[in-house]
Amino acid sequence: MSVAEALTALGPLERETLGDKVYGQLRELLMEGRLAPGDKLSLRGTAEALGVSMMPVREAVSRLVADRALEVAPNRAVRVPILTIGQFSELTTVRIELEGFAAERAAASASAADIARIGESEAAFRGLSMVKRPDLAEAVRLNKDLHFAIYAATGLPTLVEIIGGLWLKAGPILNLDLGANPDRFATGGAVRFHAEALAAIRAGNGEGARAAIAADIRGAADFIIARGGLAADVAAD
Repeated sequence: MSVAEALTALGPLERETLGDKVYGQLRELLMEGRLAPGDKLSLRGTAEALGVSMMPVREAVSRLVADRALEVAPNRAVRVPILTIGQFSELTTVRIELEGFAAERAAASASAADIARIGESEAAFRGLSMVKRPDLAEAVRLNKDLHFAIYAATGLPTLVEIIGGLWLKAGPILNLDLGANPDRFATGGAVRFHAEALAAIRAGNGEGARAAIAADIRGAADFIIARGGLAADVAAD
């Protein structure tokens, strides 16, 4: 086979479509908690905001519905799902296990550059918590950045991808915790748990890193459930 024939056999490289780009941007909005449970997403409004036609928006929304990060209501409106207490508790249990494992793995495998990035993210989050009137949406974003800096340090992209799928569902609910009010941001425990996770990773203490991330996730979940931002579970007949 000639070089030309070999290259032809490979076929053309895939290009990122507009739908891919819109999907990525909407995915980030969900993971960063910039959309809240129950928020409705206007396809036309989204297309206008992003400067694209309706087609890539429909494509992206269809993918997010398949991911169960968005849902289509009976009236055909697209919205961010409102989880029940049971669904959220299940999501929390899975997050604690997977993200706790990721933190433990990061403590064993993080490079100096990884630790520096985690440290920068932790410092940015902690610094914002000291501001008198912090930008709470920014707090949710920085929280996400810190967590994923830790998870990226595992060197396991498949694990990071799986955790990203969990955050598509968890992100909108996290703004009910960190985005609730400035006092909750300053005193809710996230700053302390993040510092403990960073210290454990620096020390190569996997058990400590796992415990810190688990406590962070559990603390936020307990607050959200107590605050009443979830739907009631419906008993089966």
